[in-house]
Amino acid sequence: MQKLAVVTGAARGIGFGVASRLAADGFSIAILDVDVDAAHSAAKTLADQGFTAQGFQVDVADEESVLQCCVEIKSSLGQVSVLVNNAGVLRDNSLRNMSVSDWDLVMSVHLRGAFLLSRALQQDMVSAGWGRIVNLSSTSATGNRGQANYSAAKAGIQGFTKTLALELGKFGITANAVAPGFIETDMTKATAERMGIDFEDLRKSAADIAAVKRTGLPEDIANAVSFFVDERSGFVAGQVLYVAGGPHV
Repeated sequence: MQKLAVVTGAARGIGFGVASRLAADGFSIAILDVDVDAAHSAAKTLADQGFTAQGFQVDVADEESVLQCCVEIKSSLGQVSVLVNNAGVLRDNSLRNMSVSDWDLVMSVHLRGAFLLSRALQQDMVSAGWGRIVNLSSTSATGNRGQANYSAAKAGIQGFTKTLALELGKFGITANAVAPGFIETDMTKATAERMGIDFEDLRKSAADIAAVKRTGLPEDIANAVSFFVDERSGFVAGQVLYVAGGPHV
């Protein structure tokens, strides 16, 4: 029987890359996004390739929205085996200029969102005696200028992941995190625009710093997620894998 993977923020970028890879790995896919039209379009792209995929609208920071979405997923596609908490936003600014609303939004989408989805869907995995949760962190978890909110949220994701691993491991569920470095997506392009920097210049400077002398692609993150959700990765739990083109501590 085909296992079901839920991927949040999956209409584009890293999320869609992950959804595409897991579909190719044999999972049916629930694509979750706050933009319902984009979610349906992304699901159609996968369906047109012969995969089982369906789009759902959700605000991951809103409890009622999450609970309703989970009911719809299970009604349409069945029991959930894999959850990838990828949904995220950026609201970069220096500490002195950061608004409370920008702090709260980033913390809510990343941390509250991962909590709400994990809490809502873990029971399916407990009942089955098998499950995989993968949370998206970032190299910014160790600190990054202008990202006090994002860095705090992504560091929190790592602690959250390790705790999930400890609590859920006895039920056959693993929890791990992937921490991307510079990945070429619409989000990083928007970041360059906000900074007033040409994206190609930003990409080149990031590539120069990386040991492998290139920047990352959504497929690089998708490959790491694919490893963590594989049946053969059941002895890997509570780990943070930095996918950043070089060492990161």
